[in-house]
Amino acid sequence: MRKALRWLLALTVFIGTLSTAGAATAAQSAQPGPTDIKDRLLAIPGMSLVQEKPYPGYRYFVLNFTQPVDHRHPDRGTFQQRITVLHKDTSRPTVFYTSGYNVSTTPSRREPTQIVDGNQVSLEYRFFTPSRPDPADWSKLDIWQAASDQHRVYEALKPVYSANWLATGGSKGGMTATYYERFYPRDMAGVVAYVAPNDVVDKEDSAYDRFFAAVGTKECRDRLNAVQREALVRREPLEEKYAQYAADNGYTFATVGSLDQAYEAVVLDYVWTFWQYSLLKDCDSVPADAAGATDDMIWNSVESVVGFSSYADQGLEQYTPYYYQAGTQLGAPTIQFPAIERKLIRYGYQPPRNFVPRSIPMRFQPGVMRDVDTWVRHHARHMLFVYGQNDPWGSERFRPGTGARDSYVFTAPGMNHGANVAGLVADEKALATARILEWAGVASPAVQGDPSAAKPLARYDAELDVRDVEREPALRP
Repeated sequence: MRKALRWLLALTVFIGTLSTAGAATAAQSAQPGPTDIKDRLLAIPGMSLVQEKPYPGYRYFVLNFTQPVDHRHPDRGTFQQRITVLHKDTSRPTVFYTSGYNVSTTPSRREPTQIVDGNQVSLEYRFFTPSRPDPADWSKLDIWQAASDQHRVYEALKPVYSANWLATGGSKGGMTATYYERFYPRDMAGVVAYVAPNDVVDKEDSAYDRFFAAVGTKECRDRLNAVQREALVRREPLEEKYAQYAADNGYTFATVGSLDQAYEAVVLDYVWTFWQYSLLKDCDSVPADAAGATDDMIWNSVESVVGFSSYADQGLEQYTPYYYQAGTQLGAPTIQFPAIERKLIRYGYQPPRNFVPRSIPMRFQPGVMRDVDTWVRHHARHMLFVYGQNDPWGSERFRPGTGARDSYVFTAPGMNHGANVAGLVADEKALATARILEWAGVASPAVQGDPSAAKPLARYDAELDVRDVEREPALRP
């Protein structure tokens, strides 16, 4: 009897303890969560702070977010992916930006962010250092894994930024935004993709040849072609200069194979890169008489447009993930050089394989881009593509077709790889701005009734609103 009483007393105490703990837990859960935006961000599992930087009117954070190396098998290792958050207000729309390369840790605002006066989340593409798994399993660098990175970041931040989200990016970033939409079409309210190449059939590149036969003016084309040819005619003396330049700067050429291969790769990029980053007015800086120009004039023109460090090991290293993707999924263009005698060209446009260390295996997957192109043609919804008239990368572009809804392709006259909505003709600029505002959920009744009334909601900030073309590697791999 005494034992039974002791057991009953113990059970009563235990139940009381559970009740007290339950009441405490309930009271704790009823307490409001953190209200400061930094605390809210850092309360997200896997999120850690690298740095907070001040900027008037915003809070700006550089963060790390824990991602699985393989989203199909999240138990097989993780890595830290760098993101930045330009915070304005949790009630505002959010623009999800990626360049497709490294992320800048300097506060900046992409065009859609200015248009909607919103927050901006920027993501570093996987395998660009420091966002690279260690050890690096390169087979996990593909467009689906990268889209899944974005999806996890979106899911983590959506409870904080609950208003509409838009995805954006330029060039490889525009491609990235498109691929994200293809694999996770329910995440974003809209996509604004700038100058996004679309290499559906890797071996069919005649569109680029037609572009270079007609771009700009004949005078400008003739100047550029003559300088490019002359750089190959003078290969011997200019390669001597290149060898000294490499020695002075510690450049090596193990990846591409030789200084000679690197030299030709730089020279063959000259015309492409000029049109990618320059404007027609910049033709005035190209030597008018290439045959009569000095070696230094030819060298300086090629150096200023392309850069002789581009295909050195030190120039290639940062962009290994890009060249890997170009050689496995994205594709890479090959163009002809009708103004140059065949005997002057030893290698031609070299494949991406030549720009990736041989220790990294590569195999091209020809169906990947066709899948994305087919999806855009038949299923695009709330997608806006902007191209530049004089940008070679627009030769093969995305074209929403039958089945696409509320989606557009616009071309900015006279613009290069930095084409944007602001550079469109007036009626297209107004329509594009109106659609962005509508997708973001911030279009006024006046804009909804008349797209010509559409204007960016945030005032232009010369420091924050970077309009320069984002320099990438000589994207002719």
